Amino acid sequence: MLRNKIAVVTGGSQGIGLEICKKFAENGAGIAIVDINPPEKLESAVQEIAQAGVQVKAYQCNVADSAQVAEVCKQILADFGSVDILVNNAGITKDNLILRMSEADFDAVIDVNLKGAFYMTKNFYRPMMKKKYGKIINISSVSGIFGNIGQANYASSKAGIIGLTKSTAKELAAKGVCCNAIAPGFIMTSMTTSFQDNEELKKSIPMGHFGKPEDVAALALFLASPQSDFITGEVIRVDGGMAM
Repeated sequence: MLRNKIAVVTGGSQGIGLEICKKFAENGAGIAIVDINPPEKLESAVQEIAQAGVQVKAYQCNVADSAQVAEVCKQILADFGSVDILVNNAGITKDNLILRMSEADFDAVIDVNLKGAFYMTKNFYRPMMKKKYGKIINISSVSGIFGNIGQANYASSKAGIIGLTKSTAKELAAKGVCCNAIAPGFIMTSMTTSFQDNEELKKSIPMGHFGKPEDVAALALFLASPQSDFITGEVIRVDGGMAM
C-alpha cells in the first residue's frame, strides 16, 4: 500500500508513533524517525521497524527547536531522496489546573505539540508542493475538541493542531497534498498509565474500554495511502465514541 513511499514520523520511537512506524513499514514505506529520546531508545525502535525489511533511520531532534528541525529535515531529504508522508505525532503533557500552571509549563507543551508540528510542516512544505504529492497527518486529541480539566496547555496545543491542519489543507490542496488530523481519545500508552485503572473514566467511553496504539495506526495508514487521496482538512476521532 505504501511501497516506494518515504514517511517521516515525529515521536516515532515509542507509543502511538512507534506503532505508526511499524504499520507503515509493514506496508512497504521507508521510515525516518524524528525523536528526542536517547540513542539507545532510537536504535531499539530502528531494529524493531527494520524487521519489515525497509530502509529505516532515526534522527535525534527536539522538534521545539526550529534550527534543529531545519537541519534534520535537510538531512532526511539527503538520506532518502524525497518525503511522501509526514506524521506530526511528537507530544508532551505537563498537566495542572490553570491556577497552578506555570508559564514555562504552558509554553513547553505549546512549543513541542503545536510549534513542533508547524516547524516540520514548514520544512517539508516546499518539497511536497514541488512533487505535487504528499500526505501530512497531524495527531491531535479529543482534548483539543472539548477541553479537559488540568490540561489548558495540552488542549490548547491540540486545538491549535486542528487549526494548523485545516489551514495547511487549504494551502496545499491544489498541489495534490492532503493534510488531515487524527484525534485519539484514551489510548493505552505510557502517557495514560495513571488512568488505565479508572473505571469511572472507562464508563465515559461508550465502548467501555481504552483504545490501543494499533487503532490509531490503522487510521494513519489509510490517511497515508492512495485510498484517501480525495480526503483533506478532516479531523477524525479514534475514541470509542467518547466525543459523540
